[in-house]
Amino acid sequence: MILLQLSAEGRVDLDRSVQDYLPELLPEDLFKEPVSVRQLLNHTSGLPQDFEGAPATPSPDEEIERRLDSLTFDEVIRQTLRPEGRPAPGPHFSPGTRQEYNSFGYRVAGKLIEEITGHPFRYEVTARILKPLKMWETRAAVPGRSTPVPRPYLPGYLPRADGELVDVNVQGGLPASMTSTTGDLDRFIRGLFDGRLLRPAQTAELFAIPKGIDGKPLPYVGNANCNTGPGRGTACFSVGLMSTPLPDGSVLWGKTGSDTGYRSGVFASRDLNLRAVYAMGTSTSSSNGAPAVAQRLALAAFAH
Repeated sequence: MILLQLSAEGRVDLDRSVQDYLPELLPEDLFKEPVSVRQLLNHTSGLPQDFEGAPATPSPDEEIERRLDSLTFDEVIRQTLRPEGRPAPGPHFSPGTRQEYNSFGYRVAGKLIEEITGHPFRYEVTARILKPLKMWETRAAVPGRSTPVPRPYLPGYLPRADGELVDVNVQGGLPASMTSTTGDLDRFIRGLFDGRLLRPAQTAELFAIPKGIDGKPLPYVGNANCNTGPGRGTACFSVGLMSTPLPDGSVLWGKTGSDTGYRSGVFASRDLNLRAVYAMGTSTSSSNGAPAVAQRLALAAFAH
């Protein structure tokens, strides 16, 4: 959303390439085609995933210990694009030809925000989103510091190898990590859709699914985010949001999120007449899509 704001201010062109703004970021021998800023945001960049090709998944006990690690955007980018001890990954597909959900694109976007504004991501998100919407219960991560979720909090757990459940509310994370409440997430989706954060041209970007030269939504590859319901196997992400069709043909727009021991999501119809927010603590590290219980609750709430 911050890059959409910067676009409205004339400080960034969504159709200009990442290579223009950050010329040293993508290795030229692997990424020969330009990747636009818009393609970063709507998941059509073809970039590799976070830490692609990294060693095997850590053991449960290792994951519990690693939850305190804190990484900068630069560290994630370097470990993904220029890893030590293994081949550097190349693009998954030609930019703009397919859609594949890619959180690494958000890391690059975070780096771009810091480069353009000259401010830390935390400063920009606080000044541009949290304060204007009075999201007083939402806190952006402090780089390099592990922070607990303020009390009272929803507990989230991870199991050790011996089955013991560990409360993992203290975590490190990335510069873009935040803790929030369902009330603040509802304030965010209302402020995003009603024009308090974005001008009309940028708001329209939130509801535009990328299309191919044939005028149809691009094909979707990868995980299961876009592989259910009408339009199976076609793009479902816009610049920053995911579209979710309901049985009556209406559409919700929003975003899910996950962190170690936690899952959340916020969705609304474009006119804000329908809104849903969920947050849950889990006892698993799995983060593939919305949890089944959230999907059942949403269908029950919007069945009428």
